[in-house]
Amino acid sequence: MTSTTLAPANGEAGTRAVLVGVELKLAAGSWTLQDSLDELTRLAETAGLTVAGCTYQKLARPDPSTWIGSGKVREIGEILAASAAGYVLFDGELSPGQQKNLEKALGEGIRVIDRTRLILDIFSQHARSREGKLQVELAQYQYLLPRLAGMRAGLAQQVGGSGAGPVGLRGPGETQLELDRRQARRRIAAVRAELEKVRLQRGQHRSRRDRVGLPVIALVGYTNAGKSSLLNALTGAGVLVQDKLFATLDPTTRRLQLPGGREVLLTDTVGFIRKIPHDLVAAFRATLEGIEEAVLILHVVDSSHHRPGEQIAAVDAVLSGLKLSETPRLVVWNKIDLVPGWAGSLLHGGRHEHSLGVSARTGQGLLELLSRIEALLAHGMVVTTLTIPYSRYDLVKLVYGQGTVISKEDGPEGLILRVRLPLALERQLEPFSRGTPRTS
Repeated sequence: MTSTTLAPANGEAGTRAVLVGVELKLAAGSWTLQDSLDELTRLAETAGLTVAGCTYQKLARPDPSTWIGSGKVREIGEILAASAAGYVLFDGELSPGQQKNLEKALGEGIRVIDRTRLILDIFSQHARSREGKLQVELAQYQYLLPRLAGMRAGLAQQVGGSGAGPVGLRGPGETQLELDRRQARRRIAAVRAELEKVRLQRGQHRSRRDRVGLPVIALVGYTNAGKSSLLNALTGAGVLVQDKLFATLDPTTRRLQLPGGREVLLTDTVGFIRKIPHDLVAAFRATLEGIEEAVLILHVVDSSHHRPGEQIAAVDAVLSGLKLSETPRLVVWNKIDLVPGWAGSLLHGGRHEHSLGVSARTGQGLLELLSRIEALLAHGMVVTTLTIPYSRYDLVKLVYGQGTVISKEDGPEGLILRVRLPLALERQLEPFSRGTPRTS
């Protein structure tokens, strides 16, 4: 079974694209084919393309040579001619052979892009920091390495070669291919080494944070759920906010003061998406380390989306793969101002033990969110008594900033404080402790 729609070709010829989806008859799941194509449309628009047409096919299994049937390939060629589009975007990851066969069948000048390559292109556009650019480059090389043979063949045809016909092209092509592969492998190794340096630097930053006792809270969620907007609303970070997928790639960390005066670090992270390739998650491991060191995860959900439960499941799957299922989590239903008659207890309250609704745009629910964060963090606090020398006012300031002072009195050797502290800070101040701390 197949279906086709043709949209008005409003963009320039070089930016128009035709979308192709496949619905497997035996595949299980609550995401519909239309959901997938809608998301592919958002990805295409984020990459700067104009959707000129859309088609799909229902199959028992993907065709091993072209992913879709031969009749559908011919149909796509007709859509391309009618819409003057130059791109075909497939909602799946094509094998190197499938991509090569499709480009050959669809003709010269047509670029066949699968979902993975499209996401990589968007990442490349949005990466700003040295770390982000390195992560994108690593993922790109890992994607391109097995596809160099097909790319080299196309380049050889464009630049000519020694002699006429396939025989004259074969030798130099293969030699250049091996050079390309070696160069790609060397670059992969170099980028990995650079990223390892970044990880070491991150480790040093974490050690400094541990020394001052600042707990880390990570914002995670499906792409475009409003994580950056929430970071801005809570901290005034001024992070760029766009209504685009993957607008945030580089992690941003800001201090956040809770109602009781305690300070924490709030970290924004790259958004998740369905069917994200394993290599891409691995390439962004350094970015996701902001989640791994977190004592609390704020899972931000777009409450106005028509399938929020499925988006939650996609994020949960990534967190589970990162072995973070046990980290305390608070589900934050964002954008409730876009949901008429929002009633969290009726819509979603029964599905998650810890959840609440907010609007980063209007500020609704933000004070309650801060109070809930404070209450959840209190479960990881310890109560102890400290004697701080009068000459160490810096430590007194640290205690007031990161903990809760239960009582204080002047002593002969210094200020005696009964305090509730984060575990990391309590360990740092252990030389000034009187008695055994207890969990509270």
